[in-house]
Amino acid sequence: MTLSVAVLMRVFLPFCFAYFLSYLFRTVNAVIAPDLIGDLALEPAGLGLLTAAYFFAFAAFQLPLGLLLDRFGPRRVEAALLLVAAAGALLFARAESMNELLVGRALIGLGVSACLMAAFKAFAQWLPPERLPLANGIQMVAGGLGALAATAPVAAALHVTDWRGVFTLLALLTFVAAVALFLVVPEKPREGVGETLPEQLRGLGKILRSPAFWRVAPWACTGQAAYLSIQGLWSGPWLRDVAGRGREEVAYVLLLIALTMTAGYFFFGALAERLGRRGVAPMSVAAWGMGAFMLVQALLLLQWQPLTLPLWLLFGFCGTACILPYAVLSQAFSRHLTGRANTTLNLLVFSAAFAAQWGIGAVIGLWPETAQGSYAPEGYRAGFGMILACQVLALLWYAHSGRRRE
Repeated sequence: MTLSVAVLMRVFLPFCFAYFLSYLFRTVNAVIAPDLIGDLALEPAGLGLLTAAYFFAFAAFQLPLGLLLDRFGPRRVEAALLLVAAAGALLFARAESMNELLVGRALIGLGVSACLMAAFKAFAQWLPPERLPLANGIQMVAGGLGALAATAPVAAALHVTDWRGVFTLLALLTFVAAVALFLVVPEKPREGVGETLPEQLRGLGKILRSPAFWRVAPWACTGQAAYLSIQGLWSGPWLRDVAGRGREEVAYVLLLIALTMTAGYFFFGALAERLGRRGVAPMSVAAWGMGAFMLVQALLLLQWQPLTLPLWLLFGFCGTACILPYAVLSQAFSRHLTGRANTTLNLLVFSAAFAAQWGIGAVIGLWPETAQGSYAPEGYRAGFGMILACQVLALLWYAHSGRRRE
């Protein structure tokens, strides 16, 4: 199947812009955290809960989202949901209470819940299976650019406006993205359009009964949960409280992490495609990358000051390998099931990310604040260590289930 450059751009660019905004929403609290703490007098668990509300709403909608994507197609579904995200961002910008902030953050999470899965579904419709790792990697680069925009650019914007002004602008950009997606993305005939709801649910059941799915899912969701929860929030406070960096320095390091993340998404996507042509399975590439990511987390627990910058850059780079299991599942199931397969995994990923982001804050809060008013380094070590332990257990399951299948 050969596509013109114009059609490829119409498929890629709107989805990439939407995912750019999704990742910006996901990670912006790492920079504005001091403002939220100051304005709302948040405890660590409260900050974690507020930020994790995005993940909770995101996860809660994943199974219905898979059914909608396979039935109505990615273009219509994502365009409609982005309008919800725009409304959530506007509510967040104007909120006067913690409850209003939670609702706004949850609406944002619900509204952007399709940004990645809709793109993966569209790519699976338009591209041959062997091109999916690279296509998915390019999509993730757009997310990396969103994370990049959420660092130093947001810190610079806070010199001109406050966090409310930032979210007002994001609401406007999200509305523009919804309109562009609906008007620009071409429509593709949907293979599963004739399925009834019971037939769609049986397809979902097929995924949930698949040993191949359950071999990959635990490691993929714990690795992604670590990446999303730490990079999206706790990396910033860690750099402030453990490494002793000032606000501008934190924003600069987060910018560098986002740059390495962007490079990592492209690197692992391209590597998986190239090695796939030589007979190497994408999950093998994912396993090596995710193993390296766990090693980096283990070294971060030591809190060695001279290695702060290189370890966080490696964190941003190696953690991107956790996205490859989505391409693995897209290749493992027929095309009309890809939306449900990926959103089922996403349900687990973002449920785990919600628990991890909130849980890390709860663990950090078990230690008293330092004399300088910072969170205790021992709390970060315990919180991050808890998340790493979950990944170790998932890796052992992956290895055990692989031997059992053989």
